[in-house]
Amino acid sequence: MKIWSAKAAAESVRHAMPGVFPRIWRYSLSLTGNRDSADDLAQAVCLRAMEHADHFEPGTRLDSWMFRIAHNLWVSGLRKTAVRTGGGLVSVDDTVIQDLSPGPEESTLNREVLRAVLRLPEAQRETVLLVYAEGYSYREAAGILDVPIGTIMSRLATARATLGKKFSDEETQNAG
Repeated sequence: MKIWSAKAAAESVRHAMPGVFPRIWRYSLSLTGNRDSADDLAQAVCLRAMEHADHFEPGTRLDSWMFRIAHNLWVSGLRKTAVRTGGGLVSVDDTVIQDLSPGPEESTLNREVLRAVLRLPEAQRETVLLVYAEGYSYREAAGILDVPIGTIMSRLATARATLGKKFSDEETQNAG
């Protein structure tokens, strides 16, 4: 195992972070449900990454490391909030979603799918985002979330079934 200098690690993090930030922000939005909280979480992730850059091993995937930081900060924040207020999740109805798709029909469908994903339980929601939106393999997502790969597979299967049922039920209602 190669030992990296703290300076090399910090430089590696500092250099690559701007390219990873948009994905971290998008993941933060999926966790928090609103833009302001996503901004706060994404900034906290970057700050934590800079503070702990000496723990990053240059040559490995910075994005996976930062997604893991985001997940851990989110879970820690939920625990703190639950202790203080008994809450933690933002209502999906309060979520402001900016859609940049070209047509109104695509925009409506994208918004409906995103709202449906945001209504999934947190564990399914973050797994769906990591695998389907961010393109992580099941094994990589399992590493980021610190769960067995079978758990990833189960969460995705459950999420697909939930989303499939929701949209098939709506299609049936609209056809009738």
